[in-house]
Amino acid sequence: MLDTDNPGRDILAQKRLSDYPDWGYLLREIYETYRHLSSGGSDKIRAHQRAVREAISRVKKSNAEVRFDAPAHKPVTAHLRRALDEGKQERTVPLIRSVESVQEHLIWQYGYEKVPRGLDRTYAYAEICGPNGPVLTTEIILGLVLFAPGCTYPAHAHSGISESYICLSGAVSENHQGVYAPGSMIFNPPEHTHRITVSKTEPALLAYAWIGPQDRLANQKMVFSRKRG
Repeated sequence: MLDTDNPGRDILAQKRLSDYPDWGYLLREIYETYRHLSSGGSDKIRAHQRAVREAISRVKKSNAEVRFDAPAHKPVTAHLRRALDEGKQERTVPLIRSVESVQEHLIWQYGYEKVPRGLDRTYAYAEICGPNGPVLTTEIILGLVLFAPGCTYPAHAHSGISESYICLSGAVSENHQGVYAPGSMIFNPPEHTHRITVSKTEPALLAYAWIGPQDRLANQKMVFSRKRG
């Protein structure tokens, strides 16, 4: 049986989330992490956590399509095994183990047309769920970001997107305002400019979630803020 809107595409060959239990478990662990993490008394953070959980629930209930492209690596993924091993010593271990189970399918990329010098060796991200898959949805974007030791991720902001990072291993600082260790969450409301620095001794692995209007999620452009003269 063929899809007449997409000639040559076999409908029966389409795979769903229920066909890949490891991806379903990964989404469940992310959901549970957002359920159990403290909001620190912040109404805005609590609302964001709830929005992430509700979006994940919709993705799972819809039994979203799963589409795999060829896995891709970047120089920084040489640090991935260390980051995963370190994460097993932390309370984030259930999520770390779920990441391990799908790591061979991850597509690590930069997301920027022009990557600052040196960042091409110290940073990459991989989407888990979103308009580009592997779990296809317009409800939310979930993914992982990996930093090498000593990485500085330049200042940037997201238009119309609420973003959170969950530190899975290593330690990072945002805008030099506190240190985030495994099990902690960073929340960035829309338009909030943020810059990330990483410990010089260990890589850092973070999970992230983007929540916003569907058109914003589908067309978000990743651009670093220019330094003012």
